[in-house]
Amino acid sequence: MSGQEPQLANHHAKAAANLNVDPPETDAAVPSTCHPPRDSDAADGEAKRLTKLGKSRSRNFKVESPMDYGPDPDGYLPLPGQPVSSSSSSREEKVSSLKTGLVHVARKMPKNAHAHFILGLMYQRLGQPSKAVLAYEKAEEILRRPEVDIDRTELLSLVQIHHAQCIMLESSVDGSSDEELEPQGLEEILSKLKESMQSDVRQAAVWNTLGLILLKTGRLQSAILVLSSLLAFAPTNYDCLANLGIAYLQSGNLELSEKCFQELILKDQNHPTAMINYAALLLCRYGSVVAGAGANAGGGASADHISAINVAKECLLASLNEDPKAGHIWANLANAYYMTGDHRSSSKCLEKAAKLELNCMSTRYAVAIHRTKDAERHQDPHELYWAGNEMASVIRDGDSVSVELPIAWAGLAMVHKAQHEISAALATEQNALTEVEEHADYSLKQAIAEDPDDAVQWHQLGLHSLCARQFKKSQKYLKAAVARFKECSYAWSNLGISLQLSEEPSQAEEVYTRALSLATTDLAHAIFSNLGNLYRQQKHYERAKAMFTKSLELQPGYAPAFNNLGLVFVAEGQWEEAKFCFDKALQADPMMDAAKSNLIKAVSTSR
Repeated sequence: MSGQEPQLANHHAKAAANLNVDPPETDAAVPSTCHPPRDSDAADGEAKRLTKLGKSRSRNFKVESPMDYGPDPDGYLPLPGQPVSSSSSSREEKVSSLKTGLVHVARKMPKNAHAHFILGLMYQRLGQPSKAVLAYEKAEEILRRPEVDIDRTELLSLVQIHHAQCIMLESSVDGSSDEELEPQGLEEILSKLKESMQSDVRQAAVWNTLGLILLKTGRLQSAILVLSSLLAFAPTNYDCLANLGIAYLQSGNLELSEKCFQELILKDQNHPTAMINYAALLLCRYGSVVAGAGANAGGGASADHISAINVAKECLLASLNEDPKAGHIWANLANAYYMTGDHRSSSKCLEKAAKLELNCMSTRYAVAIHRTKDAERHQDPHELYWAGNEMASVIRDGDSVSVELPIAWAGLAMVHKAQHEISAALATEQNALTEVEEHADYSLKQAIAEDPDDAVQWHQLGLHSLCARQFKKSQKYLKAAVARFKECSYAWSNLGISLQLSEEPSQAEEVYTRALSLATTDLAHAIFSNLGNLYRQQKHYERAKAMFTKSLELQPGYAPAFNNLGLVFVAEGQWEEAKFCFDKALQADPMMDAAKSNLIKAVSTSR
């Protein structure tokens, strides 16, 4: 009888909220949860990658930030009549002269709050937050004096806001862009927010900008605290609600993110980014799960996922009614169609996106990913050559804003892996097979070199070595993956497969058990099946049947579990039960060659 090897879990790219980052997939069985992107670009409204695996980064769909920035937080106010020079040297002289003049005014007029405020703006603009803080503190001290005869409320609010921003800038002088603010500094910022909002609710736009700054620099928890605190004072600030949803999405809290976007849509259906962001969330939360071979045949087992993706499609179509020339919406819609199996519509949407954004690297990346998947589905090696050239051009000509280098290299690695797998399936001459295997190995290692802490690419490298049956190498790389992300259940599962195939059953059982302890319901059915296959090989048939039964309870249409359960019945001489299982496997997945072969042999032997 031809058995079936344990099912591999694959994850093609970082979880990023870039609409053109490849959705995480599995090679066969084990689904994986997409982790949301990590950075948000307030300038163009695009949130890039959800979060790395282990930090939760997507890496996968475009997320838009509202364009509500309020007053320029970094701008300085030039003195009346101050000329602007086009010469850099002349500009430096003017800036120096302006700063000298402001310092002079502040010293000569110690009770002039405006002078100290503008001096603070100057220091803030020059990247000297410590000096700016002192200037703002002096301005605030003056404005709080009862004898000051000015409209203190307006100016005091501005001083407090810029003061808070400079406290944030001071906390990041070490140059690290992803470390959260110190508790004391964050407490000061929240205190300033409370004071300014109590005195002037119109400052909400500026505090929303501060939340976006924190979001942009990867300080997700700090951004969440600022934005949620702002919402307590300004519950009708829909841009703040949208940005809070993005922050939750990027931090991996999909439930709270979904709550924010749903609330936003209920309050303001015409919000410019509400539908797009909600669709991105749904694609991220439900579209990243691939149930495995034949699993969708299980009597509505994936109904929730299909329903969610359909809602995402409706949201994106509604967004296109408002802005039919938005290429990123067409690209996201292509992802939605692909996840429902409508590959033709997906291809048409990507063609539309490419026409609208001819020079957009992220769109070209998405088209290359799509053609790679088509080549895998049709086992067409020629399509991969075009995809490979396109990926190489993205690496060569692109920039880190549109497609980050680790993701671009991961995309090229995906092409090379597909070339290797198709070449192996077509029994390609050994030298050519070795060459494409080396290409995949090189591009995967290059992706790791771009970001050595990324568990996703270590996992991909281990998966590639596993497919090439280089078990010791695969174990080394998969151990590196779980060392960087200990909760990665599908990496643990693939490590168990590698140990099982290298005939280390006791270690394999221990690793599978670890994978099960970490797995979500969407992942567990494949791991139960893999563990059952291990018990079957050890001739522990009752334990094997219990594992396959558990797998089918979780995913009624899971073809590998039916096939392997049939092999247990063959070993026990129960031919009718075996034929029933092989037949169920084929109903769930008509392309499963192992089940076809096993059914033919079972029918022949039983006669």
